[in-house]
Amino acid sequence: MDILAYILAGAGVGLAVGITGVGGGSLMTPILLLFGFPPHIAIGTDLMYASLTKASGVAMHQRRGNINWKLVTLLASGSLPAAGLTVLILYLYFPDSSSYAHILTSSLGVMLILTASVLLFKKQLIKLHNKADGQPGFFQQHNSIMTWVMGLFLGVFVTLSSVGAGAFGTAVLLILFPALSSMRVIGTDLAHAVPLTLVAGLGHLILGNVDFYLLACLLTGSLPAIYVGTRLGSRIPDKVLHPILASTLLALGLKYVFF
Repeated sequence: MDILAYILAGAGVGLAVGITGVGGGSLMTPILLLFGFPPHIAIGTDLMYASLTKASGVAMHQRRGNINWKLVTLLASGSLPAAGLTVLILYLYFPDSSSYAHILTSSLGVMLILTASVLLFKKQLIKLHNKADGQPGFFQQHNSIMTWVMGLFLGVFVTLSSVGAGAFGTAVLLILFPALSSMRVIGTDLAHAVPLTLVAGLGHLILGNVDFYLLACLLTGSLPAIYVGTRLGSRIPDKVLHPILASTLLALGLKYVFF
């Protein structure tokens, strides 16, 4: 029965990702916690899951010319060292996984709340940083350094929570680079998410935080479901889906931060 539940969980998350384009890590990790997995196993396994499921999407976006590799490199120059350093700190300064479990759950809550917020208020955030006279705002004037700082932030918090490389990263890129088309932003963010989740996932693997049996079950359910969800996504409007997803993530985030 456990294997069926894990496959169905993978299918459910895969369907949500295919339909909405977001929600992989932000849904999978809370689901694994509800199954009773400890935070370090839920987050470590989800990071490996994310790196494998997102890789096929990168190939598709590359064929369509939707990836700005200069931005990917800039993001990765901040995020990958930060992810490696975060894993090193967990390894050197904590005796075992239970001693840093509270850090993982608190980070998860914070990132779920941030992800929910950008889903709910993405349009308002973009307008906030665009001046009325059409001139670029502060963040856009300093978009290179802000992109590197965002990479640094994601490197730390994606490693600690498995959340943020998708919806949050996409929203920030839309604010920093309004001239980029939405598909270029999505492709660029996805291309950055793969090495980030892979490095963070390998770090958790070294720490002993990856359950390969669980990983195989999740992939079995999610890979075909992502395809089905992608086909369905064009028929369901974002204005219906995103508020539902955002409200769910916000409730989960508040739970992990305050309870």
